Amino acid sequence: MNRELAYIHPEAKIGKNVKIEAFAWIDKNVVIGDDTWIGPNASIMEGARIGKNCKIFPGAVVSGIPQDLKFAGEETTAEIGDNTTLRECVTVNRGTASKGKTVVGNNCLLMAYVHIGHDSILGNNIIISNSTNVAGEIVIDDFAIISAVVQIHQFVHIGGHVMVSGGSLVRKDVPPYTTVAREPLSYVGVNSVGLRRRGFSNEIISQIQDIYREIFVKEQNVAQGIKNIETNIPDSSEKEYILNFIKSSERGIIRSYNGE
Repeated sequence: MNRELAYIHPEAKIGKNVKIEAFAWIDKNVVIGDDTWIGPNASIMEGARIGKNCKIFPGAVVSGIPQDLKFAGEETTAEIGDNTTLRECVTVNRGTASKGKTVVGNNCLLMAYVHIGHDSILGNNIIISNSTNVAGEIVIDDFAIISAVVQIHQFVHIGGHVMVSGGSLVRKDVPPYTTVAREPLSYVGVNSVGLRRRGFSNEIISQIQDIYREIFVKEQNVAQGIKNIETNIPDSSEKEYILNFIKSSERGIIRSYNGE
């Protein structure tokens, strides 16, 4: 450890057994949890809140000011949960007056050159692969996996347990448990492999597939699909999550792939 070669503001709150490498920058109004590693040339800016046992790799910038012209210098935060890793050159901007904070949850992995825009809220156990850009005010639910070089439009909501294919342009909301790909971004199936890995039973996976047949496969509009789901498919937490997601979507959900 080369903490003596780093800059650490005297007002920064550093937990126990935190390792800070040479040439790291730790600003004022920063909190870093126990057992975290801050790599060389990482910049932890004003408003950063970093949890326990995190790893912040060289070149990463946590809590840089938002890339939003409406930002007026208000006091906001960028919050990183426990056991989360930010690889080389990841940038996580802090919030604006809109939400006041940007959040990356627990047990997440953000690979090299990922950008997280202001006021975005990421859940737990999320993986985002290299060079993906997450714009401002995006919500990503738990256990989502976003592949490399994905571009996500502001205000989009991505559901839990989703798999987004590499190079995708995400302009619409992505319902939970799905795999999405192609251009324009389309439903290509249920993320059954990921669900099995996380302990979902075959019965529940089959029910999720039945739900999405009503939404994406049958020749009917979404409203009729929702009505059929409510009437014909047994209640479950997964059914409730999917229906609430679709009904509350402000941008509209992705399209069904038509084979063209």
